[in-house]
Amino acid sequence: MKRNTIILIVIISLALIVGGYFYYRSQHKAVVYYWRTVPVEKGDLNVMVTATGAMAADTSVDVGVQVSGIIAQIKADFNQTVKKGQVIAVLDTTLFYATKVDALANLQRADIATKQAKIEYDRSKNLFVNNVGAKADLDLAKTGYQNALGNVTSAQALLKKAAINLKYCTITAPISGIIIARNIQLGNMVIASFSSPVLFTIAYDLKKMQVQANVDEADIGLVKIDQKVKFTVDAYPNDVFVGIVTQVRHQPVTLSNVVNYVVIIEVENADLKLMPGLTANANIRIEEHKNILRVATNAFTFVPPIEYIETGKLIEDTSKTFWQRKIKATSELKKQEIVNTNTSDGYLWIVRDKDLIPVLVKKLLNDGSYTEITGNIKEGDLVASGINQSAPSDDKTKKSSPFMPKFNNKKK
Repeated sequence: MKRNTIILIVIISLALIVGGYFYYRSQHKAVVYYWRTVPVEKGDLNVMVTATGAMAADTSVDVGVQVSGIIAQIKADFNQTVKKGQVIAVLDTTLFYATKVDALANLQRADIATKQAKIEYDRSKNLFVNNVGAKADLDLAKTGYQNALGNVTSAQALLKKAAINLKYCTITAPISGIIIARNIQLGNMVIASFSSPVLFTIAYDLKKMQVQANVDEADIGLVKIDQKVKFTVDAYPNDVFVGIVTQVRHQPVTLSNVVNYVVIIEVENADLKLMPGLTANANIRIEEHKNILRVATNAFTFVPPIEYIETGKLIEDTSKTFWQRKIKATSELKKQEIVNTNTSDGYLWIVRDKDLIPVLVKKLLNDGSYTEITGNIKEGDLVASGINQSAPSDDKTKKSSPFMPKFNNKKK
């Protein structure tokens, strides 16, 4: 009985030891990481600012009226080339001509009244000199004569005003150019007020155009005068046009609750393909570096799990043991999170023998997708950018589904 008890105790102890062992193994089994990588490569980097705007003539003038009236003649039409001073429209002059004639008549009456007042003044003056007339009569005659002179001046001004208004009935081109807009029809009534109606729009030279592009406030600090611009328009989707930044306007323009600033881009339009009003999708070239070492920008956001950094086998490196590098990286994890958001330095984790080595590099130009780098790194290095849930698949090891049809690929 005693012997059986001892055997039972031994069996139970062995069972507990074996169970504990397997439980320990299950709780402390090694975690295998499969790194998602991006290569370090050589290529070009172009930092661009995108903007949308509209084509406009380099110089254009809106032609209005200074008097009200009915359009009697239209002597210019769309796309017509006009010279400075050329008559492009005429208002009905009937009332303005009558006003001029009336002003001329008033001037004639004022002249006659002035001559009569001058005669009365001279007569009163002679009488007073000869002690026949009174001083009061002389003063009265003098006043009448001066008033008559004032009436002549006023009548002359009214006549001049009537003549000018009559002249304004003839609308001429203020500059030489091309009519790109005509907003009137024969017989229309136009009224001159504080906001003069626009009858025509004349573009000085359509061979020189400009893009009035709206640039977001987040990007406007990068835009400078003389930067090159490439843009497309929907009318010619396969053509790329080239311009140059000539002006950055400081007046803010709010579009869809976003503050924008207007950037003027000068464009040559020798073949007249570009027309005012076309929508332009522009890329303003901020900076360009060619044949440089670059890596995907998202690689700088990757940080290995803390469990991986604190554990791992000892792998010798040329300068320090890999274990020492891991310990250092562990103490600098928080530092790395700060450094990788900095514009000048950041850590990259190089994959070597399925393990990771942290390398501090200098970050230079960044176009959003790629970042130019320099440091102890070379072309072809694989940089960890994430962790895969499973090992990368291999076409040679893939198992075919038993439900998939099989084909006889033997050559006959």
